Amino acid sequence: MQLGPLAILALLAPPALAGQVETSAGPMQITPVVTGLDEPWGLAFLPDGSFLVTERAGRLVRVADGVAAEVQGAPAVYAEGQGGLLDVMVPRDFATSREVWLSYAMPLRGGGATAAGKAVLAVDGTRLEHFTPLFAADPRGGGRHFGARLVEAADGTVFLTTGDRGTGPEGMQAQDPATAIGKVVHLRRDGEPATARDGWLPGVWSLGHRNLQGATLDLEGRLLTVEHGAQGGDELNAPEAGRNYGWPVISYGVDYGGGRIGVGSAQEGMEQPLHHWVPSIAPSGLMVYSGALVPEWRGDIFFGSLNSDFLGRLDPDAAGPGGLAEERISAAETGRVRDVVEAPDGSIWFLSVYDGAVYRMAPES
Repeated sequence: MQLGPLAILALLAPPALAGQVETSAGPMQITPVVTGLDEPWGLAFLPDGSFLVTERAGRLVRVADGVAAEVQGAPAVYAEGQGGLLDVMVPRDFATSREVWLSYAMPLRGGGATAAGKAVLAVDGTRLEHFTPLFAADPRGGGRHFGARLVEAADGTVFLTTGDRGTGPEGMQAQDPATAIGKVVHLRRDGEPATARDGWLPGVWSLGHRNLQGATLDLEGRLLTVEHGAQGGDELNAPEAGRNYGWPVISYGVDYGGGRIGVGSAQEGMEQPLHHWVPSIAPSGLMVYSGALVPEWRGDIFFGSLNSDFLGRLDPDAAGPGGLAEERISAAETGRVRDVVEAPDGSIWFLSVYDGAVYRMAPES
């Protein structure tokens, strides 16, 4: 079921539908919170306990007390291929600023561009007021590789991830510091560049990324990202200012149909990932867990998989294949997981594209 224009629908799923999954920390209960969404992409909590969900086709939904309602005032989007309304971010000062940030594919010149903007959420939560576009990357035709995750840095500035727009191993835009394609971009809250470097487009923080579909801070405030490789070579990175993360010069994957990408998996002056996946799992969404309900998972890194139907966990304190020890949590509900966040109560919430649902995972009570 899709939300129609101005629809206000009760979508709270009954607790009787909860399932159970075994994990390294014991059995967990997975409960559907909201169903009937149309390709949900991003999730963010508001201080009053309600939450916002983006739908790729262009709708922003607020869920409060089990009722989902469309929030008016979202920007027009280029909803082609992987483009559309993408991430949502609620800054830490929302109680005073009421700002909400959105990332989206902005329709430009016959194509689309990864973009970010902000608005004020009305006190009644029904509309965005004065939405203002703040940043747009280089526009291109086609609907591939927008990236578009948003994360607030420890100092209140904002990181936006972009993709290489599907330019492939032969395209070097991700290596060009004068463009915003295949980059992490660093912005002030007014949208002005927060980073400047000679010869680089103002605001570009790091380069050499393929398609960054997850971003978060670890418990020490360090930026972490996950990005898609080609056929293999998905990566977890900790992007630092001025560093080059290799795409498409180095990769642990191969090109579609076979064939080496660039020069191999290493080159001087290019950073190695903290973890990589071969074959690809298409990681999306990223969260570092506080340990609030599951102390043994404190500091662990959670992410979704878009092609292998699991919720993943990496332990940064233990080595494993690809770099870090990994657990894959698979259940009927973990189909094509797009985003994962920690709720205010310490439970783990994730979005399933297949089900059009928001799920809550927590220890059995």
